[in-house]
Amino acid sequence: MFDYIFFDLDGTLTRSGDGIKKSAAHAIAQVGYPALPDARLDAFVGPPLLESFMRFCGMDEATALRAVQLYRARFEDVGWRENAVYPGIAQLLRALRAAGKYAAIVTAKPERFAVRIAEYFGLAPYLDAVVGIPMNEHHADKAALIARALPAGADKARVVMVGDRKFDVLGAKDAGVSSLAVGYGYGTREELDACAPDFFAETVDDLFPLLGVERPRGRFFTFEGNDGCGKSTQMALIGDWLAERGWEIVRTREPGGCPVAERIRALVLADAADREARAMTAECEALLFAASRAQHVHDVILPALEAGKIVLCDRFLDSSIVYQGYGRELGEDFIRQINVPAQKARPDKTFLYEIDEGAALRRATRDGHADRIEAEGVAYQRLVREAYASLRAKEPERIQVVDGSGTIEEVFARTQRAVADCLNTKE
Repeated sequence: MFDYIFFDLDGTLTRSGDGIKKSAAHAIAQVGYPALPDARLDAFVGPPLLESFMRFCGMDEATALRAVQLYRARFEDVGWRENAVYPGIAQLLRALRAAGKYAAIVTAKPERFAVRIAEYFGLAPYLDAVVGIPMNEHHADKAALIARALPAGADKARVVMVGDRKFDVLGAKDAGVSSLAVGYGYGTREELDACAPDFFAETVDDLFPLLGVERPRGRFFTFEGNDGCGKSTQMALIGDWLAERGWEIVRTREPGGCPVAERIRALVLADAADREARAMTAECEALLFAASRAQHVHDVILPALEAGKIVLCDRFLDSSIVYQGYGRELGEDFIRQINVPAQKARPDKTFLYEIDEGAALRRATRDGHADRIEAEGVAYQRLVREAYASLRAKEPERIQVVDGSGTIEEVFARTQRAVADCLNTKE
């Protein structure tokens, strides 16, 4: 139905209320006006600031202009980052891009702030334009902004404005385009119903069919490397980073990830001092890992991918090939054979953290504790590293090396770049 989709920013793409309300409260205090209760500050999310300060605080225009300046100073410093993308929005924008739709932000916010937010939160690669007001303007005509966002020759019948406030709906009507109100933002249902939008979406999920796209299948990213390489720390950090940017995330691990698999984990990764567990044969160990993985794929990974989510998994089949196939000398073919049920879920990308095996092992055992596998020592870990290198040579498109040396922050910066490259490629 629609070829051109315009999104409001605050309350439609991002949950920006925290930064807006804190910046408004700061400005109100600085000009000496009484503080507003938190619920009252909600009204500042969406409409032009100058009008809000005058209407909700009773300021005259000169004072309100001063309040706008104070607001923008704080917002430019910290407020714009007190924000998060709504879950599922990243998948929606990815689907629109894949379908060849024209997607843009059309906001009453200063364009400079909107561009910065779109770039920082990873929305920019999926957008064709970002349209807002200049920093020296204090009034926003939504219909005029929509008109400015329209590409030359665009058919207005194929345009829809998506927003959470009456200003978005009324602006769309004045501009002669369709309106789609969302119920998860900052506008009330009463406010939106009074404007009679053409369409209504209660949730982000509801936007997919209304905008004519299907939720794309999810992505499966695995994190591999020697024990102590830092992959678990990096996976946790990247999960938070992706969630802040609107990706729906499932975090899991191997062995484990579901109740049955976690019970197997307790056995295969028993403490090195557990004499009975240390008597486990290499074949038994490999089969237990395979059984755990089959259950994990069935219960967690495949359902999440089918729901369009990003699955982050700490270790997967590569670990069994490396640790049991090469490390235990059972052979790669044997490991692949017993893991056939798990191969229904093939990683889209594997991030392999490389670090000196001795340093990695010291990290893994620095608390004085070692599991059965860590207790094998440096020689075994060196064999593991060489086996990972062999796998990487066979599948260079899937397996991407990340330098695991340096500080956590330095490694995280490399991880961010690697993950962003995977997500920003056109479908």
